[in-house]
Amino acid sequence: MGVNDELPIYLDHNATTPVAEEVLEAMLPYLRGGFGNPSSGHAYGRRAHEAVETARTQVAEAIGARAHEIVFTSGGTEANNMVVRGVAEKSRGHHAILSTVEHPSVAGPLSRLEREGWSIDRLAVDENGRVRVDQLDLGPETALVSVMLANNETGTIQPIRRVAEATRGTSALVHTDAAQALGKIPVSVDDLGVDLLTLVGHKAYAPKGVGALYVRDTVVLEPLLVGGGQESARRPGTENVPYIVAMGAACALVTAHLDEEAARQRGLRDALFEGLLARIPGVSRNAPRELALPNTLSVRFPGVRGSALLAAAPSIAASTGSACHEGAESASAVLLAMGLAADVALGTVRFSVGRGTSARDVAVSVDALVGAYDEARSVA
Repeated sequence: MGVNDELPIYLDHNATTPVAEEVLEAMLPYLRGGFGNPSSGHAYGRRAHEAVETARTQVAEAIGARAHEIVFTSGGTEANNMVVRGVAEKSRGHHAILSTVEHPSVAGPLSRLEREGWSIDRLAVDENGRVRVDQLDLGPETALVSVMLANNETGTIQPIRRVAEATRGTSALVHTDAAQALGKIPVSVDDLGVDLLTLVGHKAYAPKGVGALYVRDTVVLEPLLVGGGQESARRPGTENVPYIVAMGAACALVTAHLDEEAARQRGLRDALFEGLLARIPGVSRNAPRELALPNTLSVRFPGVRGSALLAAAPSIAASTGSACHEGAESASAVLLAMGLAADVALGTVRFSVGRGTSARDVAVSVDALVGAYDEARSVA
C-alpha cells in the first residue's frame, strides 16, 4: 500500500480497504477444512456455527451491542434496504426523514417508498455538511429517521445523538449508516441512541461482500427476504461463514488501539493538507478538521477539475466527488447540498488514508499532486 514501482500510492480507503493479514488468516480455515453448514448438527456444522457466533460477539463488542442484536448481511446496501423496507412493512406511519447527503442505498429505497405514497422529508445540511437538527419535523406518522454517522465524501461526522434525542417521545425509529465510521471513531449504539445501525466489512479491512445490521432488541423488522430461518429468521440463506468470520476479525482489529491509530491517521491527513496548502495557494477543505473523520480530507483545488488533477497524477489513487454520464461530468450531490457552486465542487478531490499509509507516502503524494496541479492548470 505504500510507494513501489508498480502501484500508485493508495489514498482511497473510504472507497474500500485492503484485506488485513490478520483478517485473512482468520477466515482461511473456513475456506478449507471448516466448510460445514452452520445449520448442520454434526461436528462440521457445529464448528461453523461456533465461528459465526464468535464473529457475532466480536461485531457486537465493537459497537457496544449484544450479540443477538447483530444480523449478518451481504453488505451495507442490503442492510440499509433491510431497514427501510423492514420498517415500512411493520409501521403504521407513512412518513420518513433522511438527510440530503445520504448514501444511495438509503436514499434509493426511500425514494421508492415515496413513489408508493409515503411522505419523505430530506433534511438540509449546513456549509460543513452537518444536518440541521433544528429542522427535524417529526409527527405521529413518522416511522423512520435515517442519518449517516459519517459522510463518505467529506468525512463530516453527524450529530446523531442530537438526532436521536429529538425523536424521544415519538414512535420514530432512528437509523444510522456507520459504514465509514467503524475503526475510525468510537461507535457505541447506546451513546448514539440509535435503534438501527449499518456496518460494512470492506470499509474496515474485511473482504467485499459482508456487512452487519444492528437491530435493537426492542425493534421488529419485517425480513427483506423469506426462506429459511437463519439469523433468527431475519435474514434467510446459508451463512457465508468465511466472510462472517472475517467481519468479526476486522471489528476486533480496527477497534483495538483505536485512539492511537486514529491519532496517527489524523496526523497524516493534516500533513497532507498542510503540504498542499504551503505550495498551492487557495486550496481549502470542504469540512473543518475537527468535524471530519480522522482519515478523510476533502480538498478543493482552485482553477482545475479534480478529475484532471488525478489524471495528471497517475502515481496517486484517490477519488473525486463527481460522476460522469455519457462524457459529461456532474458535480457531487453532497457538495451541492452543502451550498458549493457546481464549478467549485468539480475541483474537489477526496483523499482517505488508512492503516497502511506512511509519512513517506504523504510526502511523495504532496510532490506528485503539486506537479499534477501545475500541469492541469497549464491546460485548463
